[in-house]
Amino acid sequence: MIVLYAAIFIISCFLIIFSSRWVIDALYRITICLRWKEFVVAFFTVSVGAVLPELFIGVRAALKGIPEMALGSIIGQNIVLFTLSVSICTLILREIKVESRTVRAGTTFALISVILPLVLLLDGELSRFDGVILIIACFLYIYWMFSEKERFLKPVGELSTGQQTLLKDIATIIIGFLLVVISAEGIIFTAQSFSASLNVPIVLFGVFAVGLGVALPETFFAAMLAKKGQSWMILGGLMGAVALSSTLVLGIVSIIEPIKVVDLPAFPIIFLILGGLSLLFFVRTNNKITKREAYALLLIYLLFLFLELVM
Repeated sequence: MIVLYAAIFIISCFLIIFSSRWVIDALYRITICLRWKEFVVAFFTVSVGAVLPELFIGVRAALKGIPEMALGSIIGQNIVLFTLSVSICTLILREIKVESRTVRAGTTFALISVILPLVLLLDGELSRFDGVILIIACFLYIYWMFSEKERFLKPVGELSTGQQTLLKDIATIIIGFLLVVISAEGIIFTAQSFSASLNVPIVLFGVFAVGLGVALPETFFAAMLAKKGQSWMILGGLMGAVALSSTLVLGIVSIIEPIKVVDLPAFPIIFLILGGLSLLFFVRTNNKITKREAYALLLIYLLFLFLELVM
């Protein structure tokens, strides 16, 4: 049975990767066709598109009475985005320049948004009131992102399209959403099955397996942007995904079903904060991320991976 569960989990992860990619690509084409500015395109196609799998998985997990899996998967995803995703993109580009003040400030907010639910969890629970606080933090983040007019001055290159292509992209988004829902069901089913079969707390399975699975679409898309030289979208999109998943998704999940955690070990939290602080230090000191710093972030992730396998 474990082999069957593993097969379902892997297929569900691949399905969520490709369906999320379809949604992100379609959103990107639609926003360009609507002549939205560069910043708005980056926010909606990278950050919002990347959060969709977490949102669907989190809501379904909450409705099934296992909201702690959503917490675990978001912790695992954020570790991947802070370390592995940034390091891969940096190694492709050789370095990522962080000249934008918005991106540097966004990295700071991403780290704050990661720490906020951890502080609220000090009493062992993310209550519905805590969920409201997280959603308010999300709206404050979005308000700040859209508060300065200078972020809406630079347009993205035009993309010619017709009504038929636009309808095709809308249909792609709808089909992509349906596939994300189906794959989310598969991931939740296998998470529950593995947790019961291996006697592993479901929050830990969320950290180690589900978190990596849901971070892959964002990592893959960011790597594609790096290959195209579109570095302006990479770090802002990754940090936006971290901030939205840690506030909006966790807030919605905890309002649906409060998250009670008593068996989460300290080392995932340590690596989450270590990865975020390291990235923030690199961004703030040099206004860029170099290959050497990328290797340092990669080492943090590999050490986390090693310890999770050992423990």
